[in-house]
Amino acid sequence: MSHPGGGDWEEASPERLYVITGGRSGMSVPAHLDLVTLIVARSGPKPGMQPEHAAIIQICQAPLSVAEISAYLSLPVSVVNVLLGDLLAENRVVARAPVPPARLPDRALIEAVIDGLQRL
Repeated sequence: MSHPGGGDWEEASPERLYVITGGRSGMSVPAHLDLVTLIVARSGPKPGMQPEHAAIIQICQAPLSVAEISAYLSLPVSVVNVLLGDLLAENRVVARAPVPPARLPDRALIEAVIDGLQRL
């Protein structure tokens, strides 16, 4: 999904990005979002919403990372963070920490299991 003008955000005019964020460079609510923070919409888009807000809600019906949202919308992460701050303030999306990677069992435990299996 690209922005209405087509192309990547690198090609977008600074004025367009300024208009999308309303000239803001930070979030309206304090929230720590990084590239792997998962965003999930609470409901569908509402009529009259800013198109970029509606697009985020539409694609986040299933969890997506901030980086994925940025890529799908062809917008810089900094702009996506401002938009997500708006949606978080309005309680339209939920931000969740990513699922932590599974911890591997201790090497000694694995060796003991292998040894036990070999004795069978």
